[in-house]
Amino acid sequence: MTHKREIQGVVVKISGDKTASVLVERRVMHPRYHKVVKRFKKYLIHDESNTLTVGDKVIAIECRPLSKTKSFRLKTVVTGAK
Repeated sequence: MTHKREIQGVVVKISGDKTASVLVERRVMHPRYHKVVKRFKKYLIHDESNTLTVGDKVIAIECRPLSKTKSFRLKTVVTGAK
């Protein structure tokens, strides 16, 4: 059995019905300057019950492709929007 990836990020947009756009931040060491820099990537996640709002911190888990761009589904909401 393969390991399912989990991503944690902030909801930045509600992208249509049952879909949310999540911004994931990771910190990496710059190869030349040896300084920690932030890298960002957006993922579309599937929210079956339409409960997410902009600003929520969420954890999403990898699943089978649900559409051309959606391969993650909502696991839990860590904290709600402020």
